[in-house]
Amino acid sequence: MFKKLFRKIKKFPSWVYIPLVIMMRLIKLLLMRTEVRDPNNYLNTVHGAVTVTWHNRLMFFPLMFPRRLRKRTAAVISPSRDGQYITDLIAAFGVRGLRGSSNKRAMQVQREAIQAVRDGFYVSFTPDGPRGPKYHMHKGPIHLASRGGVPLIPISVNYSNYWQIRSWDNFQIPKPFAKITLVLGNRLDIPPDLSSEELDEYCREAEAALMAITVDPLPAPPPREKAIKK
Repeated sequence: MFKKLFRKIKKFPSWVYIPLVIMMRLIKLLLMRTEVRDPNNYLNTVHGAVTVTWHNRLMFFPLMFPRRLRKRTAAVISPSRDGQYITDLIAAFGVRGLRGSSNKRAMQVQREAIQAVRDGFYVSFTPDGPRGPKYHMHKGPIHLASRGGVPLIPISVNYSNYWQIRSWDNFQIPKPFAKITLVLGNRLDIPPDLSSEELDEYCREAEAALMAITVDPLPAPPPREKAIKK
C-alpha cells in the first residue's frame, strides 16, 4: 500500500531533502575520514570539463567537493520519476540537474550540456547508468567532450570499507569510520568530428582510465536465487 502511494508521488517538496543532506554532512564530518587526490590540480585549473564517475560511487560524491565547485557542476540525470528525486536531492547540495537520456530529450539535454561546459561548468555523467552494465562506459560523455571542445576527467570515489547492495551496480555504502578517497585521474582530450570507430576507441580509453583509479576490493555478492515453486 505505502509502496504504491510512494510511487504515485512524482515530486516531493524541496524541504524534504534538507534533513537528509544535514544527516549526510554530519556522518561525513563525525564518522568518516576523507582525502582528495588531485595530482594535476584540475579542481583549481580546469574550467569547463566532462567528468565521469561510476554509478555505485555516488553516495558521498557531492560532499567530497567544496561548495564553490558544486555550484559549477551540472549532472546529466534520467528524465524518469526516479531521476526527479535525484535532481531535487542534488539541488539541495548546490548541483544543477540536466534532464535527459539517449531515449528521451536527447537533443535538448545535449544542447544544455554543451552550453554548460562552454560556460565553465563541470558536466558530470555516470557512464554506466542508469541500468548498466556495471563499469561499462557509454558514449554520451565522449560525444559531449568532443562536441564541447573540453577535456574528459575520470573521477572515482573509493571507500576503504563498505556495504554493497544487491543491485545491478552493487551500490556502495561506506561503513562508519571508513576512509573516503576522491581520486581525479589523468584528463583525456577528445578531438572533434569523431568517426564511429574513433568514438568507440575513445570510449574504451575513457573506460580504462576510470577503471585505473577505481578501487573495488570486495567481490560482488552472488545473485539472489529465485524460489522454486513446488
